[in-house]
Amino acid sequence: QVQLVESGGGLVQAGASLRLSCAASGRSFSTDNIGWFRQAPGKEREFVAVITWSGGVTDYADSVKGRFTISRDNAKNTVYLQMNSLKPGDTAVYRCAARSSWSGTYRYSWSYDYWGQGTQVTVSS
Repeated sequence: QVQLVESGGGLVQAGASLRLSCAASGRSFSTDNIGWFRQAPGKEREFVAVITWSGGVTDYADSVKGRFTISRDNAKNTVYLQMNSLKPGDTAVYRCAARSSWSGTYRYSWSYDYWGQGTQVTVSS
């Protein structure tokens, strides 16, 4: 199995940028599709972005499209989420998740096999 560890969160002001990292260990995840999800207090977990194992396909939630960019470096077993123009509404715990299959269910958290513990992102106004 694969272990996922997120890092890069923090407290920033609106308009700032952060880059989150999702590092895998245990085995290579170069064949896994990786998603980022977030959950704010009192809200349900929501899909943020996904990238296929090759990096050839990406998709984003409408709320972050144009501001966030997902990428991966399989040689480093790491997936990144570059977050620009952050807004207070982006405040949440961000978690990455891995799934070996690819299908149209990638926006659903239940379709992922492995999860990291999360990193807190707080955006002040």
